[in-house]
Amino acid sequence: MFERFTEKAINVASESQRFARDMECSEVLPEHLLLALVSEARGVSLKLFRMYGLSVEILIPEVEKFITKTNKHSDNIPFSYSSKEILKHTLDLASKSGNNNILFEHLFLAVITDKNSNIQTILDKFDFDIYNARDILTKLVQKKIKRLEHPEAEEDIQKNSFESIYEGDELSGVFDRAVSKLSAKGFEILGTEQILASILETPDSELVETIKQYGLDAEIFEKKLAEQQSRKSEYEGKKIIFTPNAFLMMNSALQTAKELGSSVITPEHILLSILKIKKGLAYDVINSIGINTEKLSEAILKPIEKQMSETLTIMKLAKEEARRIGRNIVGTEMFLLGIIAEGTSKAFEVLNDLEITMRDARQVVEGLVGYGNEYFDKEIVFTNRAKRVLEKAWYSAKKSNKQKIEAVDLLLAILDEPASLAMKALDQLGVDAVEIRHGINNDK
Repeated sequence: MFERFTEKAINVASESQRFARDMECSEVLPEHLLLALVSEARGVSLKLFRMYGLSVEILIPEVEKFITKTNKHSDNIPFSYSSKEILKHTLDLASKSGNNNILFEHLFLAVITDKNSNIQTILDKFDFDIYNARDILTKLVQKKIKRLEHPEAEEDIQKNSFESIYEGDELSGVFDRAVSKLSAKGFEILGTEQILASILETPDSELVETIKQYGLDAEIFEKKLAEQQSRKSEYEGKKIIFTPNAFLMMNSALQTAKELGSSVITPEHILLSILKIKKGLAYDVINSIGINTEKLSEAILKPIEKQMSETLTIMKLAKEEARRIGRNIVGTEMFLLGIIAEGTSKAFEVLNDLEITMRDARQVVEGLVGYGNEYFDKEIVFTNRAKRVLEKAWYSAKKSNKQKIEAVDLLLAILDEPASLAMKALDQLGVDAVEIRHGINNDK
């Protein structure tokens, strides 16, 4: 049933199960779906609820009047017959609005128009105008027919290569120590715990000093690690050179390095990735100590951001451009806007000499991707093509023995993607790859 649900719609279904569990119910009722909708609402949907003063805290006492507690605890709570009927109704709503996917708004419509539950009775107490909300949501889903996915979002993911992951002085010592720990334990597969333990033993490290301020050092880590009963947290897939979670962590570290404008992976990137993926023994130990992972991440990022490489600045500006037009997806076209907005790099100078202005570029990009319908406050994600451009820029920087990815590496990588939205934008702005390459070569 959920294969056509968008991530936001699936989150509502998952959240409704949590409400049912917390309220000690044996089934997910329509009223739990209502609570989940309010909890997950963003943008226009959130404004609709706020207009009538609705919040989870206010609604829970009203919902509790209509439910029966069973005091049974289960991880996988089934949906009641009436809830399943609401979920089925979303399929009809999606088809009628011309959407292939079931959106958050379809769930919203199905829930508030359901007449076989107590939902309308509850909403009436707050003078919630169901008909007005229905009209607004109907218009909203119609606008999303052609704008649901970013034009670059459906491309195949190019798998990252780990050929160069061990290069560089900063990581060579870390992995040497990690492999030694592996042998000492009699394990064959490198896990996140050996990698983090090795980072914590790095002498004269500013990163280690930062981590110590949050109550974690090599001795505490080893002590907490010894309390773990098994390496089960490291295995969530088939066995490879790394444990699956260590592989996931290193893959994330590689992407983090690129997004932060670095052509090498450092211990900082690894730790940021451990904190981001929230999996593996290393994270289990950190979590058991009670460290505020968000604050630790911010502390690790501070010295990196102080250096503010060209690419890091461009990535930040690209994300701001995406948010400006109501999107949480960054494609190659946002990289182009980021290069122009940064305004100091060689790449910018080349584009500026070709009389490409921020105003014109924004206008063209907005015409290509359109405005989103919501304000996104969740994590910004990159299209697969954007990731591929970053990958090419990363290898270009490494090939030139640079420590940082420069804006010109990014622009050259964009030129290697002729079907990208960035190149379509440049074409509409009246310039082509030959002119840009000529400008870059003359500037060397």
